[in-house]
Amino acid sequence: MDYIIIVAGGKGTRMGTDVPKQFLCIGDKPVLMRTIERFYDYDHALGIIVVLPKNQQAVWRSLCEKHEFSIPHSVADGGATRFESSRNGLALIPDGEDGVVGFHDGVRPFVSNEVIASCYEMAREEYTAVPVVPVTDTLRHVDSRTTRTFTVDRSLYRAVQTPQVFDIALAKQAFNQPDRKTFTDDASVVESLGVSINTVDGNKENIKITTPFDLKVAEVLANSDY
Repeated sequence: MDYIIIVAGGKGTRMGTDVPKQFLCIGDKPVLMRTIERFYDYDHALGIIVVLPKNQQAVWRSLCEKHEFSIPHSVADGGATRFESSRNGLALIPDGEDGVVGFHDGVRPFVSNEVIASCYEMAREEYTAVPVVPVTDTLRHVDSRTTRTFTVDRSLYRAVQTPQVFDIALAKQAFNQPDRKTFTDDASVVESLGVSINTVDGNKENIKITTPFDLKVAEVLANSDY
């Protein structure tokens, strides 16, 4: 069986609101519900695990009742870090389960069905898959010793998105280690085992909603045929 772990532990600090960003509405529906729908539309049989801080779970249940949201999913407790939250979600998958598991940001509700399919298909064949998009801005490297900066070749870099999908056994092995400061995403955890990370083309609309500007862009995307 295949799974998706949707990590939604935001507090809304950068959004300037007391409402956690995953609970903010785009149109008439909370962000997190839109995100879950993306994966349910891809595969109704996908095991959906939502990771939420304990103090947000009652609010989530209330929102599900209010919006009559009935897509089946399990809820795991959020941790103090992304690593802990992902590990807690992974713990709900039985040991020895065969298949692949994705990790996705709860505030990325515009990932395309094509990108989801590409990630899962790649991971089934090659054990790992991460969606990426080209970097379009000019990049400058800052030398921390001299504070000098210089332009780097942006064609050598890609911006990373989610879902990041891995063989279940591989993911469990990777998260069975202590957290490190170098773990900036789930792929970096798996990569620490010496495993190569495969990439697939992402979609530029797959933005992470963290600021009021992002929310305005999301409103436009929600009302378009992107």
